[in-house]
Amino acid sequence: MNAGPARAAPLAFSAEAAAARAAGRPLVALESTIITHGMPYPQNLETARAVEAAVRAAGAVPATIAAMQGRLHIGLAPGQLEALARTPGAMKLSRADLALCLATGRTGATTVAATMIAAHLAGIEVFATGGIGGVHRGAETSFDISADLEELARTPVTVVAAGAKAILDLPKTLEVLETRGVPVISFGQDGFPAFWSRGVPGLAAPLRLDSAREIAESHAMRRRLGLAGGQLVANPIPAEAEIPHARLAPLIARAEAEARAAGVSGKAVTPFLLGRLLELTGGESLAANIALVLNNARLAGEIAQELSAIST
Repeated sequence: MNAGPARAAPLAFSAEAAAARAAGRPLVALESTIITHGMPYPQNLETARAVEAAVRAAGAVPATIAAMQGRLHIGLAPGQLEALARTPGAMKLSRADLALCLATGRTGATTVAATMIAAHLAGIEVFATGGIGGVHRGAETSFDISADLEELARTPVTVVAAGAKAILDLPKTLEVLETRGVPVISFGQDGFPAFWSRGVPGLAAPLRLDSAREIAESHAMRRRLGLAGGQLVANPIPAEAEIPHARLAPLIARAEAEARAAGVSGKAVTPFLLGRLLELTGGESLAANIALVLNNARLAGEIAQELSAIST
C-alpha cells in the first residue's frame, strides 16, 4: 500500500525562536532532560532559565526542546518551561521513543540524541548540554551503550558538552566515537573532560581547538565535504567548580555498587547514579552540574555566532 506523501514534522516554534529564524539570528538548541530528570525542582527551573540567559548573553537565541501535546517544541515560552519543570513522569526521549511520544500526545523531555534530531529538523546546527551519554561500565556483558553516540555519528549538529558523564567507561566511549567517525574536540586543553572533573589522568582527547571560530570553521568544512554526523566539543568545567577525579572516583564506584544491588537497569541507571552522587557529595555535584552547563551554553552561543558569520 502506498503510504502517500510525507507530512512535515510537527514542529512548534516559540515566538522567540521563530523571530530569530526570520531575522537570520543564530540559535542554540537546549535539551530538556536536565529539567525533568537531571535535578530537582526548583533548581531545575532556575537552571533552565539561567542556561537560556547564558545563550542570550553570548549573542545567540536559546531553543529549549521538548515534546508536548503531539508537537515537538523548538523553544519554550516561560509558562511552558515552568510547566515542564513541574511535570512528574515526563518521558525521557531518545531516537527510539520520540515518535511514539508525539503520536500519543504525551509530555517528553529530550535527551542528547532526541535534541539533535529536533535541532536538525529545525535547522539549528549548535546544541549545548551537560554531558553526553556513552558506553556504560560493564557494557561488554550488558551491551548498555547510549544512543547519543550513534546520533553523533549520523546527525550534523555540533554538540557542546563537558565531555561524557563521569559515571561511564570513558576510554570505551572514546573508542566508539572514533570508530563511528565522530570528531571529539577538547576545547582549550589536551585532556578529555570528565563532566564534573576537568580530566582523568592519562585520558587525552583526540583533537584540540582553542577558539569558537575554529570550531565553527570545522563544522562548516564538514558540511562542505558532505560528511555525515556532528562534532562533539568537550568543554572542561570551570576550574573553580571542579570536583577532582581522585575524590569522585570512589563515590562513583559506591553508587554503581548500590545500583547493581538494587537491580537498577536501562534508562533508570543514570538518574539513580546522579541522585546518589548528589547525596554523597553533599550537593556539590549539583552545583558543579549547573556551573558546567552554563559554561557550555556560553561556548555554544559563541560558536553559533561564529557559524552564522561564516554562513552569511
